[in-house]
Amino acid sequence: IKVEHYLPAFEAAIAEHDKEIQAIIDNVEAPTFDNTIAALDYSGETLSKVAGVFFNMMAANTSEELQKVNEKIGPMMATHSDNVSMNAKLFEKIKAVYDAKDSQKYTGEQLALLEKTYNKFVRSGALLDAAKQEELRKVNAELTKVESKFDANLLKESKAYQLVIVEKEEDLKGLPQGEIEKAAALAKQEGKEGKWIFTLDNPSFMPFVTYADNRDLRKEIFNARVNRCNNGGETDNNALVAQMSELRAKKAQLLGYETFAHYQLEERMAKEPKAV
Repeated sequence: IKVEHYLPAFEAAIAEHDKEIQAIIDNVEAPTFDNTIAALDYSGETLSKVAGVFFNMMAANTSEELQKVNEKIGPMMATHSDNVSMNAKLFEKIKAVYDAKDSQKYTGEQLALLEKTYNKFVRSGALLDAAKQEELRKVNAELTKVESKFDANLLKESKAYQLVIVEKEEDLKGLPQGEIEKAAALAKQEGKEGKWIFTLDNPSFMPFVTYADNRDLRKEIFNARVNRCNNGGETDNNALVAQMSELRAKKAQLLGYETFAHYQLEERMAKEPKAV
C-alpha cells in the first residue's frame, strides 16, 4: 500500500457506504431491527477497512506525506460522518425502531446495539433543527482541521528531537542490550557511528525513561517529550489548544450540554465531571 493509494480508496469506500445508506432509506418495508439497525451496522465495511489501515499507519508509522493526505481525509471523513448522522430520513427509521423497542423481544446484544445507534445519532446532532445542524457541521469541519494541524506539529517536533549520547558508554547503564543496539544502529544510520541516538517515539522513549540509570538524561528526554509544541515558533500548539477548547465548548453547547466534559463523559463510567 502506497501513500497515493489512500485518497482514492477513501473516495471509493465513502461512495460505497453512501449507496448502502441510501438502500436502507429506500427500503419500502416498515423499519425493523434487521432492515435498519443491523443493516446500518453492517454498512461501511470497506470504509472501516481502509480507515483501519490508514489511521493505524498514522498512529504507528506516520510521515509528512501521510500527514498531507490526512489534511484532505480528515475533513472528508468529518463531512461523511455528518452526512450520515444528520440524514433525517435515516434517523426517522432508526427512531421508529427505537420508539417501539419495548414492544419487541430483543437479545441483550440487539438492545445494546439499538440504544448505542440511537444515542450516537442524537449525540451527533440528529435532533437539532436545520440551522443548528449547519452550525454543527461548520464546527466539526473546523475542529478536524485544527486537530490535523495539532498532530502535524507534534510529528515535526517529535522527529526533530534526538537525544545523542556521546562517547560515554556508562550513560547507557541500566538499558537492556537490545535497546543499546537499536540506538547504536540509529546513530550509524544518521552518520554518527560510535554514538547512540534516542528519540521521542514510544519504542525509543519508553525503554529509556524506564531503564536508564542516568537521571539527568531521563529528565532531559522526559521534559523534551512533555514540552513538545510548547516552545514558541511555527510548531507551537498553544493557540491550537485554545481553538480546540473553544470549538469543543461550542459543539457541546449546540448539543445541549453544559460543557464538553459533560458531553464526553456521558457514555463513560464517571458519567459527569463531578464524579471525576
